[in-house]
Amino acid sequence: METAPDPSFPGSSIPESSFRPAPLNAAQHAVLDLLGADRDARPSFDPALRTELHHVLREGLRPIVDDLPPDTSLWVGKHPLSAVHGCEAKLLADEQESFTWTPPIARGVVAHKAIELGVNWSGEVTPLHLVDEAIASLQGSGDKCGEWLSTCGETQRAEVRSEANDRVAKFLECFPPLKKAWAPVTESRCRVELHDGRVVLAGKIDLSLGRATGSTAGKVLIDLKTGGFVPSHLDDLRFYALLETIRLGTPPRLLATYYLDSGQPRVEPVSTAILESATRRTIEGARRLADLRHGGVDPVKRTGAACRWCPVVESCLEGKAFLTERDGLDDLGFDAVG
Repeated sequence: METAPDPSFPGSSIPESSFRPAPLNAAQHAVLDLLGADRDARPSFDPALRTELHHVLREGLRPIVDDLPPDTSLWVGKHPLSAVHGCEAKLLADEQESFTWTPPIARGVVAHKAIELGVNWSGEVTPLHLVDEAIASLQGSGDKCGEWLSTCGETQRAEVRSEANDRVAKFLECFPPLKKAWAPVTESRCRVELHDGRVVLAGKIDLSLGRATGSTAGKVLIDLKTGGFVPSHLDDLRFYALLETIRLGTPPRLLATYYLDSGQPRVEPVSTAILESATRRTIEGARRLADLRHGGVDPVKRTGAACRWCPVVESCLEGKAFLTERDGLDDLGFDAVG
């Protein structure tokens, strides 16, 4: 007896010809093999998990609310969480720097917008066409990035266009065409408000596929990255999984960081233990963020690869020593850890 196809997300029970309009390359096949699953292979979770995690978060963050200045909220996203678990001195220095749009920052916004358009576009398009449509959309929306793209020089705009095109082309090469039945969603915002909005946990997921069925997990959360693996990438997706679980009640099935430059994903199944760990990390990070911003505590310095981009590295003895040692090891042909 044949297994009934599962229309919510690709799996081995679906005949290959039913979900691909053209032959797939090896990278695209790998995405299907890693992210797809038969319905019987999907985990189920206790419906009470949502309430339990929400309670632990609320009680763990209660001391923050008591110490926050009046009419002040603490916003916690993946970037400040990652930063506060790294070098706290760099975190504060970065927050004091005035934000300036640059081609490397804008290219990420444009590339994500182009991928969003591509997922929802009817008919075939080229990567560069999606990039141009993304730039036009941002410029016409009043978006801050769009304003910068409208006023920057032609050289900067061309640089953004070229690098965004590279990212979009790699995404289209590595991912199979996303069927509507897989419920693809791009740039999906998730938000958890605690203590009447005094503490806000928020994030934006690059791409999600699939959907939950009752208490059975079915959704895959995907973060798209250039460059190589950084341990905090795992924590970013676990944080998103925590927010998704509290929002929906059923956790995602799988977390995947996809590295476009290498065509390689790093995949992690979601478990109750992972969600509990993410909850503890979020509470610890949020408490420390509140202490640093409002409690007058001294920041802890932690050296690492990010020292190279720290705005205060020239006045940081620890950071300068780390970079000197790292550069020395590189000259000797060793890979420095950081």
